Amino acid sequence: MTFTCALPARGTTAALTLADSTPLQAARLIPVAAGQDGVELPVTALTADGVLDALAKVGAKGAASELHRVVVGGTLFIAYGLGAADEVDEESVRRGVGTAARSLSGLEEVAVSTEFGMGPIVEGLLLGSYSYQGLKSAEEDAPAPVAVTVVAGEEERAAFDRARIIAESVNLARDLVNTPANYLYPEAYAEIMREVGEQVRLSVEVFDEQYLEDHGFGGITAVGKGSARPPRLVHLSWAPSTAQDGEAASAALVGKGITFDTGGISLKPGAHMEDMISDMGGSAAQLASIVAAARLELAMPIDAWLPLAENMPSGSATRPGDVITHYGGLTSEILNTDAEGRLVLADAMARAAEDKPTYLIETATLTGAQMVALGTRTAGVMGTEELRDRIAENGRAVGEPAWSMPLLEEQEAQLKSPIADIRNTHNARTGGMLFAGLYLSKFSGEDNGTQWAHIDVAGPAFNTDSPFGYTPKRATGAPVRTIVETLTQLAGE
Repeated sequence: MTFTCALPARGTTAALTLADSTPLQAARLIPVAAGQDGVELPVTALTADGVLDALAKVGAKGAASELHRVVVGGTLFIAYGLGAADEVDEESVRRGVGTAARSLSGLEEVAVSTEFGMGPIVEGLLLGSYSYQGLKSAEEDAPAPVAVTVVAGEEERAAFDRARIIAESVNLARDLVNTPANYLYPEAYAEIMREVGEQVRLSVEVFDEQYLEDHGFGGITAVGKGSARPPRLVHLSWAPSTAQDGEAASAALVGKGITFDTGGISLKPGAHMEDMISDMGGSAAQLASIVAAARLELAMPIDAWLPLAENMPSGSATRPGDVITHYGGLTSEILNTDAEGRLVLADAMARAAEDKPTYLIETATLTGAQMVALGTRTAGVMGTEELRDRIAENGRAVGEPAWSMPLLEEQEAQLKSPIADIRNTHNARTGGMLFAGLYLSKFSGEDNGTQWAHIDVAGPAFNTDSPFGYTPKRATGAPVRTIVETLTQLAGE
């Protein structure tokens, strides 16, 4: 599905179709693995006599991320490595196919089979082939997307469609995060959310700065008032026809939507500040997740509350030392205006918790401390134990590494303010990711029985290194697949 919305540029991917036969002129993607006695070619409908010998002659080992091309009988075979033959799993297939997908530029037609599962093949192709050219001149347009035939019977249609929907949602999040902030600011972003949401039968409400001021959303307004572009709060709702009031579990999604983050008065260093277009990655992931839930027709009501603001320094900006009042009445002393994400999230979480959902899942590119603790590819997950651990396990299962983290008892004292109920940072080098999670816990609705989780994806959502596997440079789309898998489980699918 191609979403119609007012983005200035979109990424491109391979064009996939499902068919029960291989096009005669198509190049063929085939898997190879590293066996004890050399390269192994697993049984696949697309291979041919002589391919294994040809691969051995060009030095193929079957190592993970290895690619080799050979021509046998006039057909081009592209072999992607899976790693050790006795350790092949869905993620090694997804990464291998994704690596191959990044190499398909210039080909017209490719075929691939699904002996290792439809899901990882389709996801690897659509995620790995993603290319974002941005606003380059027409002379530098990307080549036409390669046509890929996934060779399988019609009985595999449901699995094909599910994997395609999930991958398309990840790529939607990537498109949003990759968009420059002069095109994607709160008002424009809110309208894009409306456009996309209505295409998949979500109900959408957009609340402007006057509404937020009048109804006590002090965190969102405090962050947004330093910018000439006022803040927004977007509410998207999925109400399945199969769910009945009072009978089904429900979920709320919250995601940080800071469309650009200078740090405000607590100004960030200038080096690499351009990457702060990615600070709305949490909101993009949650928009993509509820869109996927609607397209998959999950049998559970889901509401997304997405706060959007631009954090800028100006004469009207919030200052260190100011005290704000969050939605619901809790007051917070601002020690550092660069700890702004938790301020907008707190308002949105408090509003989401007001409806007493069974589950509340929030994600954000929240703290540099996440990368200090866990690196650039592993998300930190905090919250109520059962949901926290489920999300971390799901993340690892789908290839979005995540790890359960505690909320620290000793930081409760550090959270207290002498002039407000709480303060937004502890101004210390220790446990910064965990302090942010503790701050958000005060708005989670846990006291009313809601299970909640906070996923810090400061590193995983934006790849500043070279592409790897099915992960491109820049926006990655994390943690969309983790959240969709969790919602699917919670809905009982």
